[in-house]
Amino acid sequence: MICPSTRAAALEQLAAFLPKAPLYARDRNHVQPGHPAVSRLSPAIRHRLISEDEVASAVLGRHAAGRVEKFVQEVYWRRYWKSWLSLRPQVWRDYLESLATLPESDFARRVEAGDSGNAVIDHFANELVATGYLHNHARMWFAAWWVHEAKLPWQSGAAFFFKHLLDGDPAANTLSWRWVAGLQTPGKTYLARRSNLEKYLAPGLLESLADSLTEFEHPQPHLPCIPTKEPVTRAELPPSEFQASASTGLWIHEEDLSPETSPLAGHTFAAILVSGHSAAWDRHGFPASKRQWLLEALEDTSRRATEQWNTAASITTPADLPGELVRWAKDRRLEQIVALRPDTGPLDDALPEIAAALAAAGIPLALVDRPRDLVLRPLATGGFFQFWERLQKRGLLPGAIASAGSLL
Repeated sequence: MICPSTRAAALEQLAAFLPKAPLYARDRNHVQPGHPAVSRLSPAIRHRLISEDEVASAVLGRHAAGRVEKFVQEVYWRRYWKSWLSLRPQVWRDYLESLATLPESDFARRVEAGDSGNAVIDHFANELVATGYLHNHARMWFAAWWVHEAKLPWQSGAAFFFKHLLDGDPAANTLSWRWVAGLQTPGKTYLARRSNLEKYLAPGLLESLADSLTEFEHPQPHLPCIPTKEPVTRAELPPSEFQASASTGLWIHEEDLSPETSPLAGHTFAAILVSGHSAAWDRHGFPASKRQWLLEALEDTSRRATEQWNTAASITTPADLPGELVRWAKDRRLEQIVALRPDTGPLDDALPEIAAALAAAGIPLALVDRPRDLVLRPLATGGFFQFWERLQKRGLLPGAIASAGSLL
């Protein structure tokens, strides 16, 4: 398996990677079978089986910062993307709206099925579908070919990746495709070049795919228009009140699967529900393999939550999540439900309906933020390296990380 679906196994995989971390800057761009030069922990980080800070802390606890800076930077790219999109949720909504208006493309479907006629692209399409994973360099090559050579809409390419990637993230995936297309950094595109593929493809792969390299010899950007920079439209998150004395149910969702490492850890709950957002799985066409990975992660989280709070946690993946939460709250006679706030994406989109259904039943929904998320979020107003510089100057990298702190 590319990435384990339990917290314990993900931590074991992190420990096994630690000796390789200083070699990451040298080897990370090489696309090799099995991907030995990278941690392959992105699915676990995406669903917060483990956190960015845990990964960075483990690496910096073993190696000098200068030897592993590139790896730590790459870890925080994911949090940067999430923070950037949280400040500009309209970018996610615009992507969904434009995706819904795209006409069907037989050629796009053939590319997704590994029948593009380009052996390089077909190889990576097949690997993505079979494993739920692609090396980041392969993702960039694929996206660049899709947008600039095949001239297919970037939105449909992003949807293809989001459908299959185990680490498919509304922020990292959407904004990376925008970057390749020249939208994220206005006018700056990414092009896949033959020289780059020849440098970084493993020799065995390069030999087997050599006949298609000519399509990467003279790439030209396909940029219909240069957009303006997206403005910040949500500088502050809505507040939420958590009454610690009320009979409270803990709702754990697939966007954050280690609540025992959050400010909620020290509180007592009358009931615990672990949920998958199956309506979004259906809407985005998740395949059986990705659903199975998510179910295994939910089951692991249920076991850990039961142990953490000494309260049996139940699992649900209902088609009607708002209705299921209302039924659960009524059955357990809850006075309120508390959850960690999800990042911008399908579950965040569903929150207004969920909150309205619960409010109609007289049950408030309290959303709690991890303190680190609130600290890092306002730093993502510009580009990543500005974000990174702010992290360093303010002593916000692991080693200067405070404890989770009090919820209240």
